[in-house]
Amino acid sequence: MRARTLWESFGFAFAGLRYAWRTQRNLRIHGAITALVIALAGLLGFDPLRWAILLLTIAMVWTAELFNTALEAVVDLVSPTFHPIARIAKDVSAGMVLLCAVAAVLIGLALFGPPLWALGARFR
Repeated sequence: MRARTLWESFGFAFAGLRYAWRTQRNLRIHGAITALVIALAGLLGFDPLRWAILLLTIAMVWTAELFNTALEAVVDLVSPTFHPIARIAKDVSAGMVLLCAVAAVLIGLALFGPPLWALGARFR
């Protein structure tokens, strides 16, 4: 179905986000981690560059998870029974999310490590 108005397009987009949030456990896990990371960045007083990197990293992981959800739905639609190529598509898509999540952890270590290390040094 094609959106007739811009507002209807936004409605479809929010419906997709709601669907993914309700049905995808891993997206809810990403949500919890996102909330903790944003709170910690606020407490540490991240500068604008660190915030930009952090927000882009969060968007990367969420986008990968949403893309994975969409791809899995399409694969299930076109291949309702098991097929080895359908499995490859789903596995590769899950691998994409894993790669993004690992990259996010490494970026998080680079962003949070120095300020946390400095904070720890103040208490020694």
